[in-house]
Amino acid sequence: MNGFLVGVGALIPSIGVGILFFFAMRAVVRADRNERAQLAELDRAAEHHEENSPSKNSD
Repeated sequence: MNGFLVGVGALIPSIGVGILFFFAMRAVVRADRNERAQLAELDRAAEHHEENSPSKNSD
């Protein structure tokens, strides 16, 4: 039983670091996804504004 506890004790730090890494990477991926969505929305708004604005070269 003592050997089992030593083995579990040796794995706990690695598991903890793995969990922290998982949450950090999840935050990075979510931030990137949200940034890309906002940039796409800004691009759509800019295109919509360009389509509906009067043309400068309408001579």
